[in-house]
Amino acid sequence: MKHLILTAAAAVVLAMPAMADPVHGHWRTAPDDNGNTGIIEMTDCANRLCGTLIQAFDAAGQAMSSPNVGRQIVWDMEPQGSGRYRNGRVWAPDRDQTYSARMQHEGDRLTVSGCVLVFCRDAVWSRAD
Repeated sequence: MKHLILTAAAAVVLAMPAMADPVHGHWRTAPDDNGNTGIIEMTDCANRLCGTLIQAFDAAGQAMSSPNVGRQIVWDMEPQGSGRYRNGRVWAPDRDQTYSARMQHEGDRLTVSGCVLVFCRDAVWSRAD
């Protein structure tokens, strides 16, 4: 019996990485107002999700230097189940604006929606892993 319990506990521990949130990983943003894109790394931040810009690209798709690399772009996203995330915030570098945000994950697509008052904008990010 003791062997069975230890085996079950080991199986749970080994399976934990496979239970990571499906949004974890790298996402390429949609082009901003300047045509620039970035790679956002989505990870856990406490019991919520956050995303940090890890690489920037110009409108021609060439890697570029940006003072925003390393900056958190998404934070406080609460998983709601069925690929939905709510009550988060997203910062748009092209407009230097922070939005109330939500996300919807479907396969290799992540729709990020941000609103200020009644003005909203959506962007579809693609899996970059």
